[in-house]
Amino acid sequence: MQLSFLRPLYDRPGPWCSVYVDASADTHEAHPALDLRWRALQGQLTDQGADEPTVAALDRVVRGHDPMAGSYGLAVFATRGRVVLTEYLSAPPLRDLASYAPLPHVMPLLAQRGEQVAWVRVLADRTGADAMAVSAGGVPRRAHVVGRENSQLRRVQPGGWSQPRYQRAAMEAWHHNAGDVTAATVDLAERVGADVVVVAGDVRATGMVAAQMPPRWQDVVVRTDAGSRAGGADQTQLDDLTVQTIAEVADQRIAAALDRFGMQEDVGAGLEAVVGALQRNQVETMLIVDDPSANGELWIGPEPTEIAVDPGQLSAMSVAEPQRVRADAALVRALVGTDAELTVLGPEEAPELTDGVGAVLRYVDASTPGRGNG
Repeated sequence: MQLSFLRPLYDRPGPWCSVYVDASADTHEAHPALDLRWRALQGQLTDQGADEPTVAALDRVVRGHDPMAGSYGLAVFATRGRVVLTEYLSAPPLRDLASYAPLPHVMPLLAQRGEQVAWVRVLADRTGADAMAVSAGGVPRRAHVVGRENSQLRRVQPGGWSQPRYQRAAMEAWHHNAGDVTAATVDLAERVGADVVVVAGDVRATGMVAAQMPPRWQDVVVRTDAGSRAGGADQTQLDDLTVQTIAEVADQRIAAALDRFGMQEDVGAGLEAVVGALQRNQVETMLIVDDPSANGELWIGPEPTEIAVDPGQLSAMSVAEPQRVRADAALVRALVGTDAELTVLGPEEAPELTDGVGAVLRYVDASTPGRGNG
């Protein structure tokens, strides 16, 4: 999981208010229920010492956000009277939460987002296509493609001296329109950095689009005849296939991270080893087991790599006033500050991960614990 979207949270000093609230709008009582939940969270923030301007800024966002249909949640982060980041959650949080601390409490957000997959889905026929792309950060883009050829799209019935000419004209029109769809598809895929491209709809059109995709995209194309551009068509099968395909890509990415971690022969395993690797800007991807009950702590200084299991380590690094913070908050800050990635695992995916945390390293040298001096 790329964490660059969190960078604004670490470009400013704290302390931070972090709020997770069920904002579901699926019943007539939803708005009064949200009001009650938010009032309770406001009280918790005030009790923790949050300043009034920051709580007021949160109030404006929580009460004034654009509601979505169905069940969903909000994650909102604010400091010094300003809301810096607001994220919609696809489902309500496990529990409403309000935190006032030196660092933003982002782990519940990251655990719920899971492995983010950028994808493109194209629903094509012989006249054009409707396309949708979603970036790893969940930002959607849409395109409606109208092929350049809008005549002679039907192949004529057998018989007649002119049949071959009209057959060829139809095929050429389909090919040109497929080329226009392919160009739009590639543009969307490049914009979002797609991990998978689903090409769906008319079997002849999907074949032509898939065949014209540049070589660099061929390996990520999934072709299906599910879905139709016809008005009122049932897209349930296509939606299910899209979700399944995205989930498979996410699972493959997690499995690859676990495989790479396993090949390191216990280097980068456990909290102390991960903290040391973050100090050296050595972590490529951190693995962490999602544990909502986790309450471990670490020590930090002003810089992302100033992270330690005890304050004495930071004193040796010339940090004058180390701060004690949530361990997961400190780890994520260090990941963002060193452009590292995060993989969140369920307890069943890594049952023997030491301390529930590990790291795939960018490099290993003699200074890496567990490698000895040679």
